[in-house]
Order: sequence, then structure tokens, then C-alpha cells
Amino acid sequence: MKNISLFAMAAVALLFGACSNNAEKDVIGKQEVTVENGRFTPEVMWKLGVLTEYAVSPDGSQVLYAVRYTDMEQNKNNIDLYLMPTVGGEAQRMTVTPESEFSPTWVDDQTIAFCRGSQIISMKVSSKRETVMAECERGFEGFKLAPDGNSMVYISTIPVERPEHLNKLYAGLDKTTGRINEDLMYRHWDNWVDEIPQIFYAPLENGRAKMDKVVNIIDSTFECPMRPWGGTEQYNYSPDSKLIAYTCRKKTGYDYAHSTNSDIFIYNLETGETRNISEGIMGYDQNPVFSHDGKMIAWESMERDGYESDKLRLMVMDLESGNRTDLTEDFDYGVSGISWSSDDKELAAVVMYRGTLEIFAFNRETKVIRQVSAGMHDVNGFQMNGDKIIATQVSMQYPATLYAYNLIDEKSEGTKVSTFNDDILSQVRMGKTEPYWIKTVDGKEMLTWLIYPYDYDSTKTYPALLFCEGGPQNIVSQFWSTRWNFEVMSGAGYFVIAPNRRGCPGFGMEWLEEISGDYGGLCMKDYMSATDYFADNFKQIDRERIGACGASFGGYSIYWLAGHNYDVKGYDEGRRFKAFLAHNGMFNFEQQYLETEEMWFDNWDLGGPYWDWNNPQIKKSYANSPHLFVDKWNTPICVIHSEFDFRIVASEGMAAYNAAQMRHIPSRYLYFPDETHWVMKPQNSILWHRNFIDWFDTYLKK
Repeated sequence: MKNISLFAMAAVALLFGACSNNAEKDVIGKQEVTVENGRFTPEVMWKLGVLTEYAVSPDGSQVLYAVRYTDMEQNKNNIDLYLMPTVGGEAQRMTVTPESEFSPTWVDDQTIAFCRGSQIISMKVSSKRETVMAECERGFEGFKLAPDGNSMVYISTIPVERPEHLNKLYAGLDKTTGRINEDLMYRHWDNWVDEIPQIFYAPLENGRAKMDKVVNIIDSTFECPMRPWGGTEQYNYSPDSKLIAYTCRKKTGYDYAHSTNSDIFIYNLETGETRNISEGIMGYDQNPVFSHDGKMIAWESMERDGYESDKLRLMVMDLESGNRTDLTEDFDYGVSGISWSSDDKELAAVVMYRGTLEIFAFNRETKVIRQVSAGMHDVNGFQMNGDKIIATQVSMQYPATLYAYNLIDEKSEGTKVSTFNDDILSQVRMGKTEPYWIKTVDGKEMLTWLIYPYDYDSTKTYPALLFCEGGPQNIVSQFWSTRWNFEVMSGAGYFVIAPNRRGCPGFGMEWLEEISGDYGGLCMKDYMSATDYFADNFKQIDRERIGACGASFGGYSIYWLAGHNYDVKGYDEGRRFKAFLAHNGMFNFEQQYLETEEMWFDNWDLGGPYWDWNNPQIKKSYANSPHLFVDKWNTPICVIHSEFDFRIVASEGMAAYNAAQMRHIPSRYLYFPDETHWVMKPQNSILWHRNFIDWFDTYLKK
């Protein structure tokens, strides 16, 4: 592996003081908010601060965290850094700039570091004096400092080069927008693959990176971290700062599009040698973490290639012997976000467990597994300092908030630490949430959340919405979202029925895997069972005013339910649902198979290409394509889709809407030319929510 000088550092490191008052005027920050009538609306939701990242100080006494605030008029947001004691208390704002700060890190107990634009900045906590540590023309996506403080590894991108036989066709055409491709994976989720992320090693001298000594650790056309989800969690230093363990799927093009087989590689910074320590494991291997003594390494590991929702096992390797141990062999749930205890005897991880995300501890020696956290919440991630834990926690009633735990806790609800959204949330009357275990058609029990309207009065009746989860293998947990926000639906005056139907993780592998190859089977019956249960047993739910909504696989679910919403006993006109809304859903499976980018997804879930008609699984899967049931549509439907969704392309939504129009079904089409599989821009999100509420109000309230 050769040393390469990719980027030039500024000749003189610049020193910056705190921002001037004039600069502060342009900064997007927290606003004063008055909530009318206690109703939680989309507008109120977007006034809340969004906790994005955080880092605990080396001595465990302070936590540095990043919060994003939005200016709806500007249609922009901004992230600044804050500092507070880990036991709670007043927070100090550390940055006040019009540029967002991210990847917060501690250099030592008195110095922090972070990314801003094309720079990595260090700051003295006491004076807020800033120093440029590194500068990169292509920018940074994150970084980690070595334990000995003498180097760092950062994420940046390199451009994808055209092959010469194609490049010559572009000679003299500097204004052409044409793209020529001769392989797959030319676009991914929401971006054209014009650049790929890689990790770079840079030595530090007197707190500054020597960018003329940069080493590209990957030195190839492979990704690290892996798109679209990966970040700095996909690589780590060894305690002695001599090794880098990283995640990489060493495939490109057709092979990349057909495989999930990533591996854990260890790069020796002294010799430049790389070795694969997960060879022979065929699924995703990711997010390696060294033990404190440096003798072991743990990572998340899937067994099967091409199956993105396989169980994430907790794999531990003895680096000297090479022996690998699966600590979750007899545990029916997957793990994520691994950390070692201070004595390396236990590992902690987040587990999707029976409707919530919780911290579990795994004893490496005894194999005993115990639950550390428990409650009506999700622990989305955590950091450990000794045995103390600082976690990001959400529920359906509050956004990401810092909570404190201890590794010795037994099913603790945690202690709230941060309070930056309390002034707004204290003005809101959230709809209460209750869990129900409902009998399915095959006699099993299914966890379904019921969220009440915010102004609930037991003497009145209300309309209800069935929420259809995406994924297809995603949990319906105590999550918080700026799109599918149950409290916004509650604030609009609706009950929300949210089932963990077949395919949702957290209820064992059998429940999880039943959905693959059977999209129109028990998972759809689960939706009907949940709807009928509440329609039959809750007099406050008006059974003739029930709608259904969902995105991605949830959007597919809406299209499928629309074609099976007739001759239902006990409902007026035989229609269980009186209005539908589908966001970015699959409509035509044959079309979808050839338009998506990660081919392994449809190969696994549908069984393969639609032209393989001799395969019984293919016949069964494609027979459940919603477009085959349009002749049965009889219910108003709203279709939403976005142009930059490369997983389920916009033509799927347009086809569904056009079908409804051709059938003279009352219908509406909301199209975003600048959004992806998600709706991220603030004003687009407000329009999305206003349209959502208006659509269902039109057919369920009037």
C-alpha cells in the first residue's frame, strides 16, 4: 500500500475565535414556540431540535452533542454543538456558525474536535479557541483519532473514473449531461455512483494532520464505509493504535448489486498489510470493535449472502488463535452497536426485542445474556465509559434524548439527561400509547400499538388509520420520525393502529422470515386481523371511518389492500378501509425487479427474475403484484412518490396513480422532483403532512 499525497493542507493553520455578533444573526438555531391547544402539528414537530450525534469525554464527566434546528422560511437547517455534564444540567453552546458541525470527538478532556465544511477543527473547551487540524478539498464525512493521539483516520471520497474506451467518447463535450454505463450499481438508493467513500490515514504532529503523508487504506475502487448507511462505526483503531479494522464489501458493479457479502479487514499501519478475518462468512460482516486489551475483536455478522435482514450475530474472535465465537447462537434476536465492558468480560449491544429497542449484555465467558434497559422507548444507540452508559433514546411521545444507564442495570428505564426540547414538549398533549397482543388467523400473538387521539374523550367516536410498516423487515417500535409520526396523526384527531405484522424483527426468526417470498400471505392477513380487532372491540373507533397508509413495503401493502378491499363482512359496502395513502410503494413487481439497484433484495424476497416461470416461488411471488388487482380497486387513494428514489423508482407511483385515474377512482398524486426514498427538505415535509391530513380528513371526517 503506497503513500499518496491526495490533499494539500493550508500552509498556515488558521486560528478562529468565537463567531461575531453579525455571523450569529445568520445562524439557524432554537426558536421560541407557543403551542396552541396542546395539539402536536407538523409545524410544531419541525420546531423541535434533532439530536444527531454525541461523544462522551474520556473522563466520563461531559457529553458533547450535536443538535439540528430548522428555519422553515429559509427551507434550511443547521447543526451546532453543545456541551453538558453526563449527569445532566445546563448545556453550553460551543458553536454558533451558519455552517453545520458534525462528527463530534474528544481529543482530551479539555479539547474537542469536529468537522465543518472541508475542515476538521479542534477547540479548547475553556476558551472556545479553534484551530484547523486538517483540510481536504473533497471534504470529510467523519473521522476518528488514534488512542495514542498521534494519527487519525478520516472518511472522504474519490471520484469514479470512466474506463478509457468510454472516456474518449466525451472528448470535447464538457457540457454534455449524458451518462454511459456498462455495468450495474451505477446508482444507489438516492445517488448516482460518481464517487465512493474510502478511509484515509493521516499522522498528526502538534495537533495538525500531515496531509502530505496521507495513506489511502483501501487504495481501490471499493467502498468503506458501505453506502448508504455506513459511517465511522464501520472502522476502529486497536488500543495500541497500530491496527485499523474496517468493513468492506470488496465487490463492484454486477457482483456488488447481487451480494451482501462484506467482510472485516485488519490493516497494519506499520507494514501496510491487510488480512480478512471474516473470510467464509457469506453475509454482512460489519462494525468491528477491539477489546480494551487488544486481544479480541467483536463485530456484527450475518450468515447468508443476499439476505439483508438475516440475524445480526454477535461474533467475537481471539486474534491470536483466530477462533470465532457466536455469542448469540442460542439467542433468537439480532444485535447492533457493540461495546466492550471495561474488563472485557461482557459486551453490550442494542437488541430489537418484542416491540422496542433495548440494551442487552452478553457475558463472553458464561454466555449469560441479560437485559439492561426496558420500557416504552427505543434505545437507538449508546456509548460506554467504564460501565457508565450514555444512550440516545426515543419513544412515540418524544424525539431523541440523552439518557444515562449503567451496565449493571437490570431492565432499567434509565435517567433522562438532556432537556433541550422540554419547553416545547411540555406544551403538548400527546396521545397515549398502549400495547395489545392480538390473535392472528393462525393462532399466534401479534404486538400492535394503539395510539389514541390527543383530545380523546371516551364518550366520542374517532376515525382510525392503519399504519403499514416498510422494510419489509422493519420493527414497529417506539420510534420517532419526522415523516411517519404517530403523534402528528394523533394531533389530527385519529386513532393509529400499528401492527408488528409477519416480517417485523424482534419476535424471533420464524416470525421475521415468514414474509420472504410471500408478500401477499400472512403479513396481509395480519393487517386485516389488527384492523378487525380494534373495529370490533373499541366502540370509540368508528369502524366506517378507517383508512390505511404506508411507505415502501408499506406502500406496496396499500396497493395490495386496495385490490382486496371488497366483500368484507361487517363493513359498509363490504369495504374495510374507506381511504388509502401510499408513499414510494412497489406497484408492478416485474417493473420493480428491473428498475431497482440492489438486485439481491428482490432475488431474495421475490425468489428471482420474473422470467423464470418454471420456478414455483416465482409464480407465487409475482402473482401478488398489486397491478394485477387494479380491476378490484374501489376506494379513494392518494399516491406519493419522489424522483430520486432509486430503490423504488418514481414510475411505480405514477403507474399506480394513472391506474386509479383510468378506473375513475377518486385519487391524488403528490410528486417530489427533488426528494429520495424519504422526504427530507423542511417545506416538502410540511406539504407532505398537510396533504396527508387533508386527504384523510376529506374521506374520513366529512
